Amino acid sequence: MPFSSFDLSEPLLRAVSHYPAPTRVQSEAIPAILSGSDVLATAQTGSGKTTAFVLPLLQRWVSTDRTNSRGRKLDTLILVPTRELAAQVREVVQQCSAHLTERIKVVSAVGGVSINPQMMALRGGADIVVATPGRLLDLVDRNALQLSEVKSLVLDEADRLLDLGFSEELKRIFAMLPARRQNLLFSATFPGGVETLALEWLHEPSRIEIEGTPEETPDIEQRAIRVDTEKRTPLLRHLMEAEKWSRVLVFVARQYTADHVATKLRRKGIRALSFHGDLSQEARTGVLDDFKEGKLQVVVATDLAARGLDIVQLPVVVNYDLPRSADDYTHRIGRTGRAGEAGVAVSFVTAENEAHFRLIEKRNKLNLAREQIEGFEPTGVVSAHAATTGSGGIKGRRKSKKDKLREAAARKAQE
Repeated sequence: MPFSSFDLSEPLLRAVSHYPAPTRVQSEAIPAILSGSDVLATAQTGSGKTTAFVLPLLQRWVSTDRTNSRGRKLDTLILVPTRELAAQVREVVQQCSAHLTERIKVVSAVGGVSINPQMMALRGGADIVVATPGRLLDLVDRNALQLSEVKSLVLDEADRLLDLGFSEELKRIFAMLPARRQNLLFSATFPGGVETLALEWLHEPSRIEIEGTPEETPDIEQRAIRVDTEKRTPLLRHLMEAEKWSRVLVFVARQYTADHVATKLRRKGIRALSFHGDLSQEARTGVLDDFKEGKLQVVVATDLAARGLDIVQLPVVVNYDLPRSADDYTHRIGRTGRAGEAGVAVSFVTAENEAHFRLIEKRNKLNLAREQIEGFEPTGVVSAHAATTGSGGIKGRRKSKKDKLREAAARKAQE
């Protein structure tokens, strides 16, 4: 089924003419959105979800009669959890609208930078706003933006937005939106509790669930290497040299660990920097730009980098620390193996986190052989109970009060 089979205008078809054919999520989502229905869509990382909602929303904007309207009225609000994802979504909107005869105004509203340029950009209104929840509310409180006439609301990476960390902001935002609107929720994963909450806000949604076929599943070789905790950094250096990894995205659990590991790598002559929420937006953008351009060999990041980053030809992702949940594992490894490229995802498995990794495997329907690298054989012993049952639960499924406070602070940094 080609893009021309959809009810899209010629300028929009020109914008996607370089794609051979729509992906499956695009084939199902575009007609559903054009029909005006709410949509709840789940599809794997790298499957073209952003284009799936941008194209039909632009088509509706093109088809709207604005001859008697005064100024620009906000047509579409796209909410995202991080600044990096906001930049990526805005870029897709600009690419898809490049050939439209009428200029569309798209404004990105995110934290970490001065609010004044964003207020200036919103003078005279905007057609589409891509925003993180906190900054959006800041702009509304300053009367720079009104939400009363929004026709479509998009939640990109909706599972993250519907997490408790954003619930209060979303309640405030939803209260300002018109009752009659189109709601579009897209993500690679929807945990059960989050999906239940999402369905409370949707009206008879079209449910789209795309499970990757063997042909469409990203070509990611997944590996699990047993290693003692204190030997993870030397093992990382060894693997980079022995397997000639040109660029590596390394995931850790804490900002301190990101800084610490990056510093250790630099001391050994490896071009490495950390990436986390405590960095300024300018610093975060600089790290990503240098990484994409090949000026950096390693970026050591928290889960801030697990979503919304599209790095072309990223060969390797390493779970230095294991993710908190099976869903986070999916998002992390999805940074490699994109756009038809092959990738490798390596997880360091210690005696202490073996049970945790077994549960991640179970929930992702995996059964990875445990490798041991010569010279880095582990001395830690996996308990018989953990080795056979994998019990112990996935840390972070039920958050403590301390975790929630940390999350709230981290969320503000990410926005």
